[in-house]
Amino acid sequence: MTSPARTGEPDIARVAGLFANGTRARILMALAGGGSLPASVLAEHAGVTPQAASTQLNRLSRAGLITVRPSGRNRYYELADRRIAELMESLAALAPAQPVARTLRASSRSAALRRARVCYDHTAGLLGVTITEALLNSGALVPVGGTEPTADQTAESEHPYRLGPAAIPVLTGLGVPESHLADDQERPLLSFCLDWTEQRHHLAGRLGADLLDVFSTAGWITRAANTRALHLTSAGEDELARRLGMRSSGAAPAAHP
Repeated sequence: MTSPARTGEPDIARVAGLFANGTRARILMALAGGGSLPASVLAEHAGVTPQAASTQLNRLSRAGLITVRPSGRNRYYELADRRIAELMESLAALAPAQPVARTLRASSRSAALRRARVCYDHTAGLLGVTITEALLNSGALVPVGGTEPTADQTAESEHPYRLGPAAIPVLTGLGVPESHLADDQERPLLSFCLDWTEQRHHLAGRLGADLLDVFSTAGWITRAANTRALHLTSAGEDELARRLGMRSSGAAPAAHP
């Protein structure tokens, strides 16, 4: 998304204040999966009444962080820009952990998101990290500079890896068209998010989005309704082991958030 040129200093405090409310933060995290959700579902995710959720949704909408789409009697909300999802993931990686959820439903939802979730349009959680590590082990990705970056270096860089010598055979073997591997578009082919649950990088960028799209179309990964949680199917586990040499990610059990 290209933004018009601006003059003057950015008002960071004004934007940061929008994230400093627990209800708004939970709403934005729920929407970080890249889908559209109604206010009732967002209220449930935030743990507040529909009226309280509506107040915060209106504020986020006025600030331009979310958009609203009417559909019949419902209004569906989604993030205005994928960069907001990336920012939420980065903030989550820095934030201290909250107390473990006490209810079974909340605990199950949290565990499902840690196993596998969508980060706007690519795979995150343990599954996302495991896929990224399998791509490194296969030679489809290699460290920038030829040596594995230290933990401090990877934490500071969105581009710690580049395409390796095995990229074309490995990625086309997974179903990604070779024409999609050219780094000649506005959105970078490769970028990496520091995963907030695993504290390691997972693949993002156009390639991360392409892989999730390919895996979803093939039925290797499915998405639970009204949540960011993903599920690696038995077929997906078998195919990724065969084509990518990926060991089990622990993400195979079905989630019931």
